[in-house]
Amino acid sequence: MKKPHLLPLILLLLLAWSEPTEAQNSTLRDFLQEGLQNNYSLKVVRNDEQTAANNNTLANAGALPTVDLSVGYTGNLDNSKSTDRLTGSVTHNRGALDHTFTAGVDAEWTVFDGFKIQTNISRLRELQRQGETATRMAIEDYMANLASEYFNLVQQEIRYKNLLYAVKLSKERLRIAEERYLIGDNSRLDYRQAGVDFNADSAECLKQIEVLATSRIRLNELMASNSITRQITVSDTVIRLDMELDYDSLLAGMLRSNSQLLNAAHNQRLAAIDLKAVRSRDYPYLRLNAGYGYTHNRYGFGSTSKRNNLGLNFGATIGFNLFDGNRRRERANAKLAAESAAWERQDLEVSLRAQLADLWQAYQNNKRLLNLERQNLIVARENHAIAYERFLLGDLAGIEMREAQNSLLDAEDRLLTAEYDTKVCEISLLQISGHITHYLE
Repeated sequence: MKKPHLLPLILLLLLAWSEPTEAQNSTLRDFLQEGLQNNYSLKVVRNDEQTAANNNTLANAGALPTVDLSVGYTGNLDNSKSTDRLTGSVTHNRGALDHTFTAGVDAEWTVFDGFKIQTNISRLRELQRQGETATRMAIEDYMANLASEYFNLVQQEIRYKNLLYAVKLSKERLRIAEERYLIGDNSRLDYRQAGVDFNADSAECLKQIEVLATSRIRLNELMASNSITRQITVSDTVIRLDMELDYDSLLAGMLRSNSQLLNAAHNQRLAAIDLKAVRSRDYPYLRLNAGYGYTHNRYGFGSTSKRNNLGLNFGATIGFNLFDGNRRRERANAKLAAESAAWERQDLEVSLRAQLADLWQAYQNNKRLLNLERQNLIVARENHAIAYERFLLGDLAGIEMREAQNSLLDAEDRLLTAEYDTKVCEISLLQISGHITHYLE
């Protein structure tokens, strides 16, 4: 008798055997360390941070003098005609060539520019700190994404094991149905239905293998792995939850160290610095200059054939901008920008408080749901055990046995989903409170 229902099982076994066995189990901390080192987006953000650090110099702020070294040459070839006022005699000079050679060092230093230099220094320092915060923000987002995908892989691994168990149960039911059919104690319909259910469970296993491969590929992508299809195996066999989270501690951590709030504070300080820069134009400026140079002249005609000059020049300039037509407009706009930056920070804080409250509510509800699903799983296992005993005794139809098996699988899947959803809430709570680096410890 042909048994086409065995084909999915054979394919399933071949796929399972084709998976590499030398893959080493890795923890979430291992994945995070590898990803933080290799991820290309983080490398770009770190370069931006280094650029901001490189820009934070006194020279870039205009606080240092400028020194120039110059060497030059000028030549003049002239034809001249001169008439004496008293005698009226005319003198012609043709092809007279004059040479001028210059060399010197010049220095200029803006000593005071209405506090503009000081505001430039403050701006560059704040931009460097903002670059550090931007890097931290990118790292926290990355860690949250990788942690979520890591526990998604854990979830899919557990689901795959549950499906394999369902295939095992269906295979046993098929064996019993086949034996009863052969001895005439069961109908052909029950036997065929057991084969259909077995094939369906095998197909679900095959689909789950694809889901597992997709999750592994996503993890390799996040870690910028050299081989995007590299076989990776997680060390966690269950989704462990942190039940020690406290709302007040999370709120205090968010207000103190949330990277978005810190970035908004940087923007607020930068707006205040820009307002000071506009106001600096209300003050005078002082510039010093000095030079030391050498000049050599050679004349093509006249009483002097050549002349050399070597000396020092210096000076100071004090100025004040009386009117430029834009000062009032720029000052008004800078005040508005400073007010907007302060309001944006307050608006962000309100939004983050609301996000934290939503996440905490979802987290608490998921924990309650998790406890309920754990109780449901206990009942589903008891029901399945009772149904299986009755099925072995021939006191329960195959379709009723299938319902008990499906109820068990559904209870396991709901529990797994509740565990993963609770873990995702936990990750989000740690991220918004600035404690996501907890996973590196």
